[in-house]
Amino acid sequence: MGDFLVEAAGETVAEVILSVFACVVLGCLVLTVYLSWSYSPRLAVTGGGLLTLFLACGAWHVFRASAKGGRRGFAALAAVGFIVSAVAAFFLLWYGTGCDC
Repeated sequence: MGDFLVEAAGETVAEVILSVFACVVLGCLVLTVYLSWSYSPRLAVTGGGLLTLFLACGAWHVFRASAKGGRRGFAALAAVGFIVSAVAAFFLLWYGTGCDC
């Protein structure tokens, strides 16, 4: 019985920590968008467009059949950027929606 209670308490604490972390990350993203928009709307839209193109290029490199040599340079950077963004988006959707902030 004691092991069950320790495990349940540990899972609850981990869930709370991940939810708070997701809320903090989501708040930082919103603050970054707000500050960039208040500084220069044109620059914010341009930066968002360039980031979107970069991530689309990364998605294309991830999901297409790669050559035998593998990815190098910009293609590898774009693929890693897309994968990191996809994992972060999944994390925020999974934990950030339940934070009620």
